[in-house]
Amino acid sequence: MKFNLKIWRQKNASTPGKIVDYSIDNINEHMSFLEMMDVLNEQLIHKGEPPVAYDHDCREGICGMCSMHINGRPHGPLAATTTCQLYMRNFKDGETIYIEPFRANSFPVIRDLVVDRSAFDRIMQAGGFVSVNTGSVQDANNIPVNKQHADLAMDAAACIGCGACVAACKNSSASLFVSAKISQLALLPQGQVEAKERVLAMVNQMDEEGFGSCTNTGACEAECPKEISISNIARMNREYYIASLT
Repeated sequence: MKFNLKIWRQKNASTPGKIVDYSIDNINEHMSFLEMMDVLNEQLIHKGEPPVAYDHDCREGICGMCSMHINGRPHGPLAATTTCQLYMRNFKDGETIYIEPFRANSFPVIRDLVVDRSAFDRIMQAGGFVSVNTGSVQDANNIPVNKQHADLAMDAAACIGCGACVAACKNSSASLFVSAKISQLALLPQGQVEAKERVLAMVNQMDEEGFGSCTNTGACEAECPKEISISNIARMNREYYIASLT
């Protein structure tokens, strides 16, 4: 397979970037998108040119590192799929593919396709944890948890923090990410002790990081590779209002 690649190249955060054209041939249809990028970088290195910088780690759809905007969509054209799970057979032979970094003021570009997502880390540090002493590990059924709540907490915990929700949102809102991290703890007994302090701290930190407001267009849910529900945003807002009043 042959592809025409239009890739955003940017030397560093203070240097203006631009789209650069590349042509790549003999790509196996069973290659993942990142493997195709590896082949391109090998070719660039052999030519003495700087390789394209991009984030990756597990390549199993778990870590959330592979943040690329492909043909105008975070992680590419497939639903519920990370970039590393996207295969070249999902594209047409000879197709032109646009590859850009996630676009958001709170995700400044470091180089090429690499963006700084440390804002997510600071939000988690503000309250995305359980700090109360729960004692030693208890038996599995010692703390009764409503099954519905347990299922919802597990669904929220599936968030991998990739930032696709921010990149997809017209306001660059991080509400889906923050609400998922709040929900996974607030729905369980262990997390309810600090629920009010947590939601206030995390939402306030989100605002400090410069993320936009949620206007419920649903783009975040549509592009989320783990299909996190926007119902978590409603839960976060409800908890935030209650915590603010009390």
